[in-house]
Amino acid sequence: MPVTPTYPGVYVEEIPSGVRTITGVPTSITAFIGRAPRGPVDEPVTLNSFGDFERTFGGLWSESTLGFSVQDFFLNGGGQALVVRVTGAGSTTALLVDATHSLSLKASSEGAWANQLRARIDQDVLPASAAALGVDPDDLFNLTVRDGATGETEVFANVTFVESSRRLDRILVAQSRLVRATSLGSAVAPHAAATAAVWTDNTQSSPVSTAGNNDTGLAQADVVGSESAKTGLYALEKADLFNLLVIPPYTAAGDTDSAVWPIAAAYCERRRAMLLIDPPAAWASKDAAKTGLTTGAGAANFTTSKNAALYFPRIVRGNPLHDNMLESFAPSGAVAGVFSRTDAARGVWKAPAGLEATLNGVVDLSVPLTDPENGELNPLGLNCLRIRPAVGPTVWGARTRQGDDRLASEWKYVPVRRLALFLEESLYRGLQWVVFEPNDEPLWSQIRLNAGSFLQSLFRQGAFQGRTPQEAYFVKCDRETTTQNDIDRGIVNIVVGFAPLKPAEFVILKIQQIAGQILT
Repeated sequence: MPVTPTYPGVYVEEIPSGVRTITGVPTSITAFIGRAPRGPVDEPVTLNSFGDFERTFGGLWSESTLGFSVQDFFLNGGGQALVVRVTGAGSTTALLVDATHSLSLKASSEGAWANQLRARIDQDVLPASAAALGVDPDDLFNLTVRDGATGETEVFANVTFVESSRRLDRILVAQSRLVRATSLGSAVAPHAAATAAVWTDNTQSSPVSTAGNNDTGLAQADVVGSESAKTGLYALEKADLFNLLVIPPYTAAGDTDSAVWPIAAAYCERRRAMLLIDPPAAWASKDAAKTGLTTGAGAANFTTSKNAALYFPRIVRGNPLHDNMLESFAPSGAVAGVFSRTDAARGVWKAPAGLEATLNGVVDLSVPLTDPENGELNPLGLNCLRIRPAVGPTVWGARTRQGDDRLASEWKYVPVRRLALFLEESLYRGLQWVVFEPNDEPLWSQIRLNAGSFLQSLFRQGAFQGRTPQEAYFVKCDRETTTQNDIDRGIVNIVVGFAPLKPAEFVILKIQQIAGQILT
């Protein structure tokens, strides 16, 4: 702040430099939406490994493909995932601990997993604990809850039904992963002393009632959810950022409802993310894919969004739940992992395709494709998975859903679109400080300095084409972009341009025979 000189001497004043570093956002946080055997419902949970998924959502499950998709993601180099568990007509049920005194608990989330819950009360507490809480010693007890399927046990010591800092319902909300209190009792009636059979003897611990404790299959409405209630797809509103969206198949036919794709694509455009679309299970040949994409039932629902990409065919891998029998699975989870691996190794501007884009854990593809067949599908904006000599299954396409040659879109390629989304999100977050600043040349020069420095760092990493920064990018923010009328309306206009790198999709070798020199 300015110094006010009052005495003869030397004063020190720190002057702001105007440098506000813009940091690039992550590029491959992948959101998954699907059905799981357990875990929070309609809440995006951050996972950093498949082990996190197993602990939170129960791991692989024969009734859902979500776990397989998440496993493929991490197996192929995925870094961070957001998983939203959605349920159909599922319900929780009361877990009666002491019916005589009206205490009842319920499972923390829907699903048959809760059928293995057991709970028990004891009064092995110290009178001093009651005195410290200001409650009668007879009102204090311990609650123990156990999940018989996993062995996870939770102990809540020195809790009570009466008003205090240790009231049971509040303690369970803050600390329990297994149960919640639906009603509190009026007094404590502990069970008899525990024996070795405490969790199997219902006279010593109370089990959950299995009536109504289920989680049925999903429908389109369950996956899409409600925007106002932030459920289903819109539960991602609770997440700060995601870059890729995967919706594994959930219907009885092994597909995702085709009507979900345009809704999901529109949401991705709003959140500056990419949607990875899986091919229908009925696409068992090149002709079926070509017909289904252009004139088949539901073809219009595959969307022409610039923020979506479709991959074909499905991958074949072992199913650990069926003695590693080879089965067909949707490719989107594995492809998302390839995106993440490529971003970490080369950058978001590198196409997630080619000989480096191998599919780990994939044994085969459901439909083997030849070069001519690939040549029929690629111009339609359908990215093919191919088995290449020496490297095996790889991603062999990098087009968005606007990659159809007939659309002549500037957003034809996945890396170009993803680079633009990366720049938009990074600049959006990095320029929040501009709001309410004085709208004049000092502000404009700061914007040019900070945005230009960010783009220059990307240029040095090889994100843009061009030999010089002038050929690669520009930042304009001056009297030309922001007129006096804009200033009067409180607007500052920033124009950022960049020259994207486009993948070398077609490599053409020209070979010519050189005639021998003719001597004269």
